[in-house]
Amino acid sequence: MDASLLPPPPLLILASASPRRSALLSQIGVPHRVVPAQIEERRIEGESIDQCVRRLAEHKALQVCARLTGSALPVLGADTAVVIDDAMLGKPRDRSEALEMLARLSGREHEVVSAVALAQRGTLNSRLCRSVVRFRPLAAEECEAYWDSGEPRDKAGGYAIQGLGAVFIETLRGSYSGVMGLPLFETAALLKAAGVPAAGVLVWQA
Repeated sequence: MDASLLPPPPLLILASASPRRSALLSQIGVPHRVVPAQIEERRIEGESIDQCVRRLAEHKALQVCARLTGSALPVLGADTAVVIDDAMLGKPRDRSEALEMLARLSGREHEVVSAVALAQRGTLNSRLCRSVVRFRPLAAEECEAYWDSGEPRDKAGGYAIQGLGAVFIETLRGSYSGVMGLPLFETAALLKAAGVPAAGVLVWQA
């Protein structure tokens, strides 16, 4: 086979099974390998939301790094929380919880906090991203139809900004990619600092 037709070798390992995070990495020209982390994602008593999201991203990166002892590739972990009234909205367990989440978000602002962490050769660095999203008022029937579409089932907060849920969003202040689950500005900064050669990263002078 022509070597030019082969995919480029991976430059890092993504510690997430999320197809959205993988697509975002590809968007900024970072060939990668997916090795999902296996951790319990929950908030510790007394822990702030920022601390929780950052800890989970770091734990994911470190856990996969420890499992892949024979690999020299850096490992990228990420975590995202939808926050309203100081409560973290995770992935809905069922239809009832998803509809409850959407009703709670309807006509209001909420925050999306995303963290990204890079573990490499005994070092660990992480960054935090915060965005504010406002939903327009939602009718019960459209929330039910949205659940029936299947999209909310594996999404924090019960919606996807990059999918059908985009029609609910009146305004966004912050990072679109952060709301998707991988803040690209912060990710690029970590990769730049680690010397990961990727399109759009090493040419960045920030």
